[in-house]
Amino acid sequence: MAIWLLKTEPSVYSFDDLQRDGETMWDGVAQPHALQNLRRMTEGDTAIIYHTGDERAAVGLADVTRGYYVNPEQNDPKLAVCDVKAGRRLKQPVTLAQCKAHPELKQWDLVRLARLSVVAVSDEQMQILLALAGEHDA
Repeated sequence: MAIWLLKTEPSVYSFDDLQRDGETMWDGVAQPHALQNLRRMTEGDTAIIYHTGDERAAVGLADVTRGYYVNPEQNDPKLAVCDVKAGRRLKQPVTLAQCKAHPELKQWDLVRLARLSVVAVSDEQMQILLALAGEHDA
């Protein structure tokens, strides 16, 4: 199973909103590279929910419950969506500054491609992120 980081503006849809709703269709992705990543998502993948804006931090985990499909609410077959189910909040948020400061994360698309809203996460990157969140030692 793959791991993805999904960015969201918390004033629009936050991790708290996802936890309240339980599950949601993840939409609003329009950037071509991000859409390519979203189209690779499948049921059973893990998602890290990342707040943009003033926060700029990974805050929680979710599960992909339905992989890529065309957004049924839009009249554009290019607009991909997926469904995600709320998981748990990270013990502590992991900021973009922490990721930029970590030598093994400097080449991660989260750091390199700031505008990318769907980012692939390797197993190694996930372990580092969880360690930075105080979840366990990497």
